[in-house]
Amino acid sequence: MTTNPPSLKAGASANQVSRRAKIDLMSSIGKPAELPPDWKPKILKKLGELLKERRSLQVMMDTCVRCGACAAQCHYFLGTGDPKNMPVARAELLRKVYKRHFTLGGKFGAGQELDEKVLEQWFTYFYQCSECRRCAIFCPFGIDTAEITGAVREAMAEVGMATKYVVEVIKKANEIGNNLGIPALAWTDSCKFLEDEIKEETGKDIKIPVDQEGAEVLLVPPSADIFANTDTMIGYAKFFYAAGISWTTSTYASEGGNFGLFLNYEQLRKINRRYVDAARQLKVKRLVMGECGHAWRAAQAFTDTLNGPLDFLETPRPEHILELAVRVLRQGKLKLDKSANDGVIVTYHDPCNVARAGGLIEEPREVLRAAVNNFREMPADTIREKTFCCGGGGGMLSEELMDLRIKGAKPRADAFKASGATCLSTPCAICKAQLPVAFEHYKIEAPIVGVMDLLAKAIVLP
Repeated sequence: MTTNPPSLKAGASANQVSRRAKIDLMSSIGKPAELPPDWKPKILKKLGELLKERRSLQVMMDTCVRCGACAAQCHYFLGTGDPKNMPVARAELLRKVYKRHFTLGGKFGAGQELDEKVLEQWFTYFYQCSECRRCAIFCPFGIDTAEITGAVREAMAEVGMATKYVVEVIKKANEIGNNLGIPALAWTDSCKFLEDEIKEETGKDIKIPVDQEGAEVLLVPPSADIFANTDTMIGYAKFFYAAGISWTTSTYASEGGNFGLFLNYEQLRKINRRYVDAARQLKVKRLVMGECGHAWRAAQAFTDTLNGPLDFLETPRPEHILELAVRVLRQGKLKLDKSANDGVIVTYHDPCNVARAGGLIEEPREVLRAAVNNFREMPADTIREKTFCCGGGGGMLSEELMDLRIKGAKPRADAFKASGATCLSTPCAICKAQLPVAFEHYKIEAPIVGVMDLLAKAIVLP
């Protein structure tokens, strides 16, 4: 049983139907598993609530002049050529309904009725937006399509329309504590396995602590760092060891990534609460997020308002591992040998949620310049606040969207080629999963590594 009524199935592609969350997933987040008969008033009610709660949403509905300045800035439009993937056109799918149902002009026929055809377009195109917010940088009015996308996804979820990828990840995070569904015992065993690997490599007893009460730092990494990006997890361990900082991970909150950001504020708050509770229970002084883009955006932008204040911490806000690394570097606590990273020319990919939405722009670069001899930037109009999305953000990293993901990654692949670099570094687990697939498609042979990977390689262990 899927989220779609038969009428919607008939008008949707097989790909679209296969992407929708089924009854077991939707029930796990307290939402209906099928489109209810009163779906239209439910969606309009939710939209009305969001327009009142988030006044910026109403402003963005009213101020767009359709100038098209955003069109050439969207990686999905550039990759697909689909005019509805222009941010202005995507937002117009909501704006027309807004005009009909929430403005005076609607009483005289302005805008468009919300019907099943419109709902199908919403599901199609608002799940072809990675919420990267690049369009907002170039919009003369600062209209943020990510906020519009988020509102539509939240309204659709009320009536049982969401992607199985996003909801499945949320379900695992709520039930187990991480997006990959790694149980506590498996997390602990994996940490011990990596400790053995470090010992074999370095001869030193460098620990990856689990559930250690009273440590200075609770590190909340993406769970991919214990499963796929193990060099990054090893990098954290070497860094803390060399810096003399006590730390721990938590089996209750072993995941920094928060897919509630891609569905609704209810789930965003619920998942965010786990690592706040873990920090309190373990009596740590600092809450530090690992190398994950949307983990950082969700933590630094929403933690205090959703689950704060964090007045029980010595530093009453979440920190990023690269902020901490920069501080330690400036204090002269690390001895580095940059020649350990010779043999590659490194460039840096700014993850959307780290740079544009999270404000960490110079810190990663400071770490890389301290750790490598050969660093260069990609073209200036593709980095820092103007960075291109990897193509897999916003809850889009699913097999069903592979064609879209590959096309959306082309601007970033082209920028990497233009840099002349032979290695790409980025502090985001989603980017690390997406870009290798895209690079293979575009015939780019280059490793994609974390910033902490390169720093750890340069550290001369005491």
